[in-house]
Amino acid sequence: MRILIANDDGYLAPGIAALVQACQGLGEIDVIAPEQNASGTSNALSLTRPLTVHEARGEPVQGFRFVNGTPSDSVHVALTGLLPHKPDLVLSGINQGANMGDDTLYSGTVAAAMEGYLFGIPAIAFSQAEKGWTHLDAAARVARRVVEAVLESVIQRPPAQKPWLLNVNIPNRPDADQLPWVTTRLGRRHASEPVIRQISPRGEPIYWIGPAGDAREAGEGTDFHAVANGRVSITPLQVDLTDHAALPDWRARLGQA
Repeated sequence: MRILIANDDGYLAPGIAALVQACQGLGEIDVIAPEQNASGTSNALSLTRPLTVHEARGEPVQGFRFVNGTPSDSVHVALTGLLPHKPDLVLSGINQGANMGDDTLYSGTVAAAMEGYLFGIPAIAFSQAEKGWTHLDAAARVARRVVEAVLESVIQRPPAQKPWLLNVNIPNRPDADQLPWVTTRLGRRHASEPVIRQISPRGEPIYWIGPAGDAREAGEGTDFHAVANGRVSITPLQVDLTDHAALPDWRARLGQA
C-alpha cells in the first residue's frame, strides 16, 4: 500500500502531521503539500510560473516535501513526475474547519483529494468541523479508523465505480473516535456575507471576502445535520457537474433532437 498525503493548510499545519502519524503502519507514506496556507484555492493549478519542491527537516515534518503552489499543484506534481510509483490512495487533511455543503467547491482540502481522484486514484478528504485544532488527536483516530474500514470494505466488496472520493467531516470532540458515522449528502449554504471594505495605508479601497453564509439546507441526511448532531459525516463525491435532469429540456429549447 502506497499512500500520498497532502493538505491545504500547508506542510507545517498540525493537521497533516496528525494524519501522517495516524496512518503509520498502513503502508509506505509520501507527504507532498503546499509550502503556505492555501485554503480556499479550490482546484487551481499554477500555469504561469514554475514550481519548486523542497524537503523539510526536523520533527514532526522530517521528510515532508513542500511545493510553492496550491494543493492541486502538490498532488499533480507528485503524480506526474515526482513519485516513482503511483500511490494506491490519496489522503488530504486534516483540515482546520469544516468542508461541507457549498464549501466543497472552494475547498483546497477537497481539491487535493479530488486531484488524486481525477488521476484514477481513490481519495479521502478529512476536516474538523471547527477551527482551532481542538481534540485533533481524536480526529486523527477517526481518520485512521475510516481509512482502515474503507480499505477493508473495498477488499470485501469492490465498489461498482472506481475510483471513489469521500469527504469526511469530524466534530471537534474528545470522544470523536467513539461517535457514529453517517453517510450523507452535501447540504447548501445561504449566499456569503457582503465583502468587507477598508482603506489601505495608501488611501486605496481594499476588500476582504465576507464570511460564509449560514446553512440553508441542513436537514436530516445532510453533512450539516450529521455534524451538528454529533456524528462523523462521510459524503461520497463526484466531479460530473452536468445537470442530467435538465438535458432534455435544453435540447428542446435549442432545437436539438
